Amino acid sequence: MEPVRRIVDGRRADTVQRLLTAALNEVRSVPYSDLTVRSVAKRAEVSPATAYTYFSSKEHLVCGILWQQLQDLPAPPATPRRSPSAALAAAVHGVTDVFTKEPELSRACTIALLTDDPEVRRLRDQIGTALLRRAGDAIGPMPTAARETFAMAFIGALVLAGTGYMTFEDLPGRLGKVTDLLLADTRRRAKDPKRRDS
Repeated sequence: MEPVRRIVDGRRADTVQRLLTAALNEVRSVPYSDLTVRSVAKRAEVSPATAYTYFSSKEHLVCGILWQQLQDLPAPPATPRRSPSAALAAAVHGVTDVFTKEPELSRACTIALLTDDPEVRRLRDQIGTALLRRAGDAIGPMPTAARETFAMAFIGALVLAGTGYMTFEDLPGRLGKVTDLLLADTRRRAKDPKRRDS
């Protein structure tokens, strides 16, 4: 799905791309507090009214950049006989690269993703689903409770990295440890029926 309020093609798709490119350049150039839809529109050489046709707020623009970059990520390499934690680290590495290569974008996203804008909420859900699908494909089948626990750990780790409490480079290794613990617990529960409901 497009990161905008309507599906676009042709010339309108080009306008959306110009706005996203201008928004990324603006994020790199000015403090987040100075970023506005109008300043992005000026950089993209479109009218503010045109920019607001596609993006409801600067937060929506920033989330649109992130969504596009995540959509452009190649699939992680398939390596046989890789442990779940190693496979997860490889899958998450591409995601963390987006943030480590664009520190200004990572800081902007940490703020923008928390905004209570309906368009941001929709994109936040799509981003979360895409990230968890990428991680889930690497880990393989897991019980629902383990997947939910992993999802919370993944999202929490992104927030911690985005706010500077850990680095994005540390994120794959930390999540690998969480995965090992969850999978070990899943195996124990499978062997001991009494533990399944505890």
